[in-house]
Amino acid sequence: MQWFLMVGIWYLVLLFLGLVFFPITKKFFKSFYDYGYPFAKTVGIILVSYSIFVLSTYKVLEFSHLSLLLIIGIFAFINYRFFFPHKVFQGNRWIFLIIEEAVFLIALLFWAYIRSHEPSIHGLEKFMDFGFMNSVNRGSQLPAKDMWLAGSNINYYYFGHITGGILTKLSMLPGNITYNLILATLFALGITQTFSLGLHLGYIGFKKNLKLSVITGVLSSFIVNLGGNLHPIYALTKGYPNETPVPFWTLPAKYSIAKIFQIKEFFDRLPEGYWYPNATRFIPFTIHEFPLYSYVVADLHGHVFDIPFVLLTLTVLFVIFTEMKAKKPSLIYPVILGFLTSIHFMTNAFDGPIYLLLATVVLFFAYKSISQFVIGLSVMVLAFVFFNIPFSLNFEPFSSALGINCAPDFLVKMGKIGPLLFEKGNCQQSPLWMMAILWGFFLFNFLFLLIKTLFSRGKKELSSATSFSLILFAVSTLLIIVPEFLYAKDIYPAHFRANTMFKLGYQAFIMMGVASAYTFTLFKRDFGKSPIMTIIYLILFLPLFFLIALYPTFAIDSYYGGDGKQVTLDGSLWINDKYPEYKEIIDYLNANVKGQPVILEAQGDSYTDYDVVSSYTGLPTVAGWAVHEWLWRGTYDIVGAVIPDVQTIYESDDPEKVSQILKKYRVEYVIVGSNEKEKYKNLVTQQFEALGRSVFQSTNKAGTIYKIGY
Repeated sequence: MQWFLMVGIWYLVLLFLGLVFFPITKKFFKSFYDYGYPFAKTVGIILVSYSIFVLSTYKVLEFSHLSLLLIIGIFAFINYRFFFPHKVFQGNRWIFLIIEEAVFLIALLFWAYIRSHEPSIHGLEKFMDFGFMNSVNRGSQLPAKDMWLAGSNINYYYFGHITGGILTKLSMLPGNITYNLILATLFALGITQTFSLGLHLGYIGFKKNLKLSVITGVLSSFIVNLGGNLHPIYALTKGYPNETPVPFWTLPAKYSIAKIFQIKEFFDRLPEGYWYPNATRFIPFTIHEFPLYSYVVADLHGHVFDIPFVLLTLTVLFVIFTEMKAKKPSLIYPVILGFLTSIHFMTNAFDGPIYLLLATVVLFFAYKSISQFVIGLSVMVLAFVFFNIPFSLNFEPFSSALGINCAPDFLVKMGKIGPLLFEKGNCQQSPLWMMAILWGFFLFNFLFLLIKTLFSRGKKELSSATSFSLILFAVSTLLIIVPEFLYAKDIYPAHFRANTMFKLGYQAFIMMGVASAYTFTLFKRDFGKSPIMTIIYLILFLPLFFLIALYPTFAIDSYYGGDGKQVTLDGSLWINDKYPEYKEIIDYLNANVKGQPVILEAQGDSYTDYDVVSSYTGLPTVAGWAVHEWLWRGTYDIVGAVIPDVQTIYESDDPEKVSQILKKYRVEYVIVGSNEKEKYKNLVTQQFEALGRSVFQSTNKAGTIYKIGY
């Protein structure tokens, strides 16, 4: 009952935001059959979050619950005073909106239920994401403090985490619950928004044929949010050892033809020996994830927060592409695109340039003259720069160079020319058969859409939906190819192009997922007109689609399956079992400490259980996960210089020296628990009693909080 109540409270907050921002959403998406209703919640989240981000950064408003209500109230007045239409709905379209809202609620409940089978905010990089949101919520102003480097602000693209913090504040639910509800929300927004985009793509492309439009919407939603790549073909084989992939056709088959037709046994045994993360780490030393994998492993990274924002941008681009061909172009469109691309940059930095590129291509084909295009492009770029000024003033990019993959020797000797970097030994090229496994389904659809377009050329004017789908395919193909030649320089030596491939490929998957759904429906519509081509297409499409549709059966069951699990949304329960003293310490600090005074806990390596207190409270510790700070700061020297001081505080028996270091970092609370005892073998605690006092001790006596007095 408590589980359902929390989801209900959360849902009402989202519903309220959607209703407040529906008038302006309907105004922009007036040509949509559903008026773009699924995007109203996302429009609200973006506008409220950006407003408080700017106002708090410039110290106009505090980052507080009251400030958020004030901002929403102002937007409610503007929306219903200036954008509320006289005629709300045409015909019975309101029924369609109710159905979409019901689908959103079902999707929210579905993923909240899935997540409640393993809700732990633990493992991978969840400490980082949770720490960002807790730091945002603890502070009264932005930019937020870095919970793993006391005295510094977060140097990361964390606008998405701000939106998560805002929803947490509005719901007034605890963060260890809302972390999982945010994941469920992103899934539900992904499902409904992709449907709306696909619906309108079909509505325009198929001349308002609602049946075909719904098919396009449903298929888009499935491919983008629940689909995988062709890697599950390995589930039909005996498989390969992790990290040593071989061509699937060289492996013995797991099933005989007879077994395949024994449907129940076939599907019961299918997951045996198949490890779902391999689909995202197939090409050695690279990463190529997609939305479903993100939903499953549940790290609330920027690329996950950006999914609904990306779908909004794609939909806005299609509206602009359609309307600018029919009407006189307006400069408001490039301003909107500049704003949205700045949101992408602040949420997941790679996505800013990606969608600036896509928007540039769309504007190029939408404008009627080169002069109009140049003006529109200039306005968009200026708007992009303007809207992200509050963020950019407090953010230093991690990478300042573009590496050339497999640079020739004569360039390697030069080292660097401007922003171009030529590194010795950095040469990785993706085998074509591996690329086919990852992208074969999408490129197959691109090829057939291209062939169909070329065959139809001259017979009739190309619809804007088909043209837009071709643009999505073309730009996505470019994104897939780029990491074969270029990479953004970061701190990882062997995986030097992994992040580049990951971030570019993630967006390619989303764009091509939508375009592939449209391609399928287009061939379905034209079955009678070109039966031979359609039959060939369907014969190839069905087995490929079967493989990408298999992925959720592996991934969801592997991560969340198992009998007898407690169903809960509380992401902190794992601490009770593993570190009961830290659970009590975290609860005490969250209940009794206001603001963001500096704490001290054991500094540990990335991806470990160290720095759990700072992550779960948002209180900055002197030094946290070292490799992450190295990445965020662009150098190890900053965090590396601090780590010895942490060790000295815990192990020195010289109270004066310890006092000086504590004052240097303005430490107010020192934590001593199992991590500190494990990390610092020569742990000394007497100096903490001398310099302050014990204010809390855990029930099992394993954890203590010392408040330092100066």
